[in-house]
Amino acid sequence: MVRILGIDPGSRITGYGVVETTPRGIKYLASGCIRVQSDNFPERLQQIFDGVSQIIELYRPEQMAIEQVFMHKNADSALKLGQARGAAICATMNRRLPVFEYAARQVKQALVGKGNADKLQVQHMVKILLNIQGELQIDASDALAVGLCHSHYQETAKRLQQVGS
Repeated sequence: MVRILGIDPGSRITGYGVVETTPRGIKYLASGCIRVQSDNFPERLQQIFDGVSQIIELYRPEQMAIEQVFMHKNADSALKLGQARGAAICATMNRRLPVFEYAARQVKQALVGKGNADKLQVQHMVKILLNIQGELQIDASDALAVGLCHSHYQETAKRLQQVGS
């Protein structure tokens, strides 16, 4: 069994999701959002670092999977997102956990079957795969999707290793 923390980084809202692989499949443990309260950017980074540290302390994951930043049109937004991502990674590395990174297209491909799926399609698949009833915040579902993607990649790597042996 492996407990995985998935992170969807954001400079205002950072989603998190905790899943656990079991012999019977993947089990949902927790999800939510770290909502930063400051307009001061360095203080926001500190709040992300502290929030991720608290989540690690509470749920004791063994691995962390995080979405990579991609460059779209707004370079300033991408830089801020990258710094928020860095704060989450530093909190994880501070606890000596391995970090795995996935492109948004990889996550969408792993869950929905197409790399250009929209957020609602990803959220729908997360709810189905983890048997989640009711509301699920979009940032939390994105984080759970990253965790699920990592779990799928790890399982595939194990199977390939068994075939090669």
